[in-house]
Amino acid sequence: MAHTTPGQGTDAERSRENTRGQSAPPTRRGLLSVTAAAGLALLTGCGEQTTEGAEPARSPAPSEGRETSAAGSANRASPSPRPTKRRPELPRGGRDLSRYRLVGYCGLPGAAALGRLGTGDLNQRVKEIEKTARDYAADREPLPVLELLATVTNSSAGPDGTYRTRVPEDTIRRFHTAARRHDAMLLLNIQPGRAAALDEVKALRKWLVEPDVGIALDPEWDMGPGETPGDTYGHTSGQELTDVARYLSGIVEEHDLPEKPLVFHQVAVSVVRDQSALRQQPGVVMIKSADGIGSPGMKRDTWRQLVKDQPEGLRTGFKLFYEEDAEVSRLMTPKEVLALRPRPDYVMFE
Repeated sequence: MAHTTPGQGTDAERSRENTRGQSAPPTRRGLLSVTAAAGLALLTGCGEQTTEGAEPARSPAPSEGRETSAAGSANRASPSPRPTKRRPELPRGGRDLSRYRLVGYCGLPGAAALGRLGTGDLNQRVKEIEKTARDYAADREPLPVLELLATVTNSSAGPDGTYRTRVPEDTIRRFHTAARRHDAMLLLNIQPGRAAALDEVKALRKWLVEPDVGIALDPEWDMGPGETPGDTYGHTSGQELTDVARYLSGIVEEHDLPEKPLVFHQVAVSVVRDQSALRQQPGVVMIKSADGIGSPGMKRDTWRQLVKDQPEGLRTGFKLFYEEDAEVSRLMTPKEVLALRPRPDYVMFE
């Protein structure tokens, strides 16, 4: 996410995109505490996947003679049909993401600067997403998305030296419950700091076995040895993204899940190195989401740079900032966003 170092001042303070469509590196600012996430109320009763039971077997008719034909004996002796478990589906049906346009908000509870999803009543926010999603659906069905920051970068190293904090499970449970209530998708966003992105994904496995939970990565906060969040952009590589996709693919196969989205937000070409090493994995839809604040012209320029020569099969996303884009110029309209080529599969608001 290309707004500011997580936990820092307002998003309006972040550096703007230059005319080449790439944002300037973020600057260090004071931390915004992530402890607001720890105070969230626990919500229980997440939705269960249902099964379809077969009609109960009827008792066989009593024999009318001492002997019966082989066919008659086989009919009476046939076993009761076993209940058939329904294959897990996406929140609004089916197993293929291509029928949907994903539209969502991102955020962290108690951290208004990190996105609209972190403010106000959660159910009301999801209703807003639902309404917005219909404006961007076009030739597809709308699928609302809640993109929760599940691993948040800090400016201090912390006890383990990783420069990241994992939000409490109660927070994830609360958002998963809300997503289930509204037939929406939950994306768990990871800002890894100096931790390995794949390790952070693995730490979320208990949620990723669900058919309505995917992953979003923020590689600009993926820091190398000696790098400090906020001083410079982090980065990832095509191979690292492929490793995450391969891990998710294993979960999809093991649990017979529908397609699972893997989003990576990209604010500049340099944030994802060796893109040619990206390899599509079965059951995982990889989405490159163009990040960055600016006027419609600046954002289109960023888009053209990021989608140029991208690997086959990689889908696209587009990020809009309600306040910051408007401060620079104005928010792009649904018509303008849908006119981008390729047309974004995911539209996300911050």
